[in-house]
Amino acid sequence: MNAEIIAVGTEILLGDIVNTNAQYISRELANLGINVYKQEVVGDNEERVLESFKNAFENSDIIITTGGLGPTPDDLTKEMAAKYFNKELVLHKESYENLKKFFEKSGRELVGSNEKQVYFPKDAIVLKNDHGTAPGAIIEGDNGKKIVVLPGPPREMKPMFDNYVVPYLKEFTDSVLVSKVLRTFGIGESRMAEIVNDLIVNQTNPTLAPYAKDIEAILRITAKAKNEKEAEELIKPVEKEIRRRLEEYIYGEGETSLEEVVGELLVKKGIKIATAESCTGGMVAEKLINYAGISESFLEGAVTYSNEAKMKRLGVKKETLDKYGAVSKETAREMAEGIAKAAGADLGVSTTGIAGPGGGTAEKPVGLVYIGVYYKGNCLVKEFNFTGNRNRVRVRTTMSALDLVRRTIK
Repeated sequence: MNAEIIAVGTEILLGDIVNTNAQYISRELANLGINVYKQEVVGDNEERVLESFKNAFENSDIIITTGGLGPTPDDLTKEMAAKYFNKELVLHKESYENLKKFFEKSGRELVGSNEKQVYFPKDAIVLKNDHGTAPGAIIEGDNGKKIVVLPGPPREMKPMFDNYVVPYLKEFTDSVLVSKVLRTFGIGESRMAEIVNDLIVNQTNPTLAPYAKDIEAILRITAKAKNEKEAEELIKPVEKEIRRRLEEYIYGEGETSLEEVVGELLVKKGIKIATAESCTGGMVAEKLINYAGISESFLEGAVTYSNEAKMKRLGVKKETLDKYGAVSKETAREMAEGIAKAAGADLGVSTTGIAGPGGGTAEKPVGLVYIGVYYKGNCLVKEFNFTGNRNRVRVRTTMSALDLVRRTIK
């Protein structure tokens, strides 16, 4: 079965809002084994919406729309779907009663324009909106084609899709797609793809696809089978081989973040941590604190931006700063050790670097960063040369510091 996703709304075309609905629906349709042939955005215009329906059905069996179900005259998705299939709209009594209760409960008056939201083709499958006033619907044509109309707000669309549309669509599929995402850090997409290139080229089921996402790289393994269990069994040997080749870079799977992985490791192992930051200005500490329960491990964070602060707070030697400078492996080492000892922590992590746009020299260019990790009496310092603007350098430094902590304690 082929599907097309059409977002209806001039506000999307103007860039006022981001169309996150299409991403969500595409992913869920893929899980059902339904091929998404195309995604489209069309403005609130009758002729254009009808033309979009016509063009979509040349290649697709089902259209899923989002938006255009509100009470105003330019909310016309449902009306155009009915018009396309030559169906008359009639009052849906159950939806009308629900709408009345909603307005009574909120102390507002139900006006005629709102009633527009509860008119549907007589034979439509009306989808209850548990989080808003606009019900959705599944409208079936005599030719077997189908249009699913859903509300635009994600908080209304997602539960409606999950609770009502997914069970309906399952009746038309005889297979499922299951995907597993492996997340890596410290390796670029091209290098990662090179290491697993033979798997990418030779695999047909499961398939393997590399992606660059923000400052990390991910691998998506996707298998097609009769059911979820069979698909998972197909994925297992491929995943095992990928992990063997990329073991040091893989930090998690699914939607897991690097900060979650590091936070969990610290708490699970009972490791106390403290941070000393210069160029990142507290970003490492912020990421750690995002993890619920980190209070069991995180002791304190110090932003020591000036040389004076590095000496006073962390015990960095003046001789070290005079000889090597604030941005040096020697300073990073003394920062990491200094914060660990001052806080009574098992592990100290430090960052110092030149984030830019100014401050760089031929010997120490913008993007030069040193990250130190002091743990159990040993101190590891790594040098990095990042590119990009000031914020990107700081973000990459922050995430690299977390990754260095992960590698140290895993």
